[in-house]
Amino acid sequence: MLRYFLSRLTSLAISLLVASVVIFLVVEVAPGDPASYMLGLNAQPDTLAALRTELGLDVPKPERYVDWVTGMLSGDFGMSYTYRTPVAQMVADRLWVSLPLALLALSLAVLIAFPAGLFAASRRGRPGDIGVMAATQLGIALPNFWFAMLLVMVFAISLRWFGAGGFPGWAEPVAALRALTLPAVALALPQAAILTRVLRSALLDTLDEDYIRTARAKGLSRRQALWRHALRNALIPVLTIIGLQFSFLLAGAIIIEQVFFLPGLGRLIFQSISQRDLIVVESVVMLLVFAVILVNFLVDLAYGAVDPRLRSRA
Repeated sequence: MLRYFLSRLTSLAISLLVASVVIFLVVEVAPGDPASYMLGLNAQPDTLAALRTELGLDVPKPERYVDWVTGMLSGDFGMSYTYRTPVAQMVADRLWVSLPLALLALSLAVLIAFPAGLFAASRRGRPGDIGVMAATQLGIALPNFWFAMLLVMVFAISLRWFGAGGFPGWAEPVAALRALTLPAVALALPQAAILTRVLRSALLDTLDEDYIRTARAKGLSRRQALWRHALRNALIPVLTIIGLQFSFLLAGAIIIEQVFFLPGLGRLIFQSISQRDLIVVESVVMLLVFAVILVNFLVDLAYGAVDPRLRSRA
């Protein structure tokens, strides 16, 4: 298990290094100069040069990359060009919106998908299975932003059970959870549909294995074989999808955050790109990439726990 862990940890470190180089190069070659954007088209050359010096934009790019990476390793993400506040503070403020939203949405998706997937797999080809598959197809087809607006119209405007947008902060936990409920549902339902289909397919493939037939021949019912043997062996593709879904929910909720006016990381990236705040874009994207790679690392470890054969191959 130690060898398996070290191999995955080495892969994580290499992935982070490559990602940091790619992110820095992509953001730096993007058109537009932050100093020119901040001062406007009629800025004087000496004023523009002074601002570039203040922002550190006149430093050679390799030196700026090294400073950026070493700063992140020590927890210093730099200073925002636009707001002149530490990027780490901006990220921390918004992470307390995006992270709970992603966790709540993923929890809802899992709570919906596991019973639905097990129900469909245990009734293969029957009306219950067909109904679940039809519902999941609809969930995948509907855009989540359209569903979000529908939720606002029904539950915020018509019924007035929830607010239409905004986030009151965690000083009022109940109000904060109410504000995140509709966005979480809008994000969770498409992911639940995907996860349900993956779980059903993995379970059906597992139920056709020889050891399941042997268990059935020994007297286990289909339901008992499903719960005792098939479910655990079907978890590997499901864990992969859950890991990818968490990464998507954390980094890809920009549209939902715009619909509900949530001050999350996605909205911060959108605003920073429009304002040419390069240091914020680089740092937030790198943080999200780190979260994605870390989740994949944890999923790999979960593979080893679920299937001991993978540990012996490392």
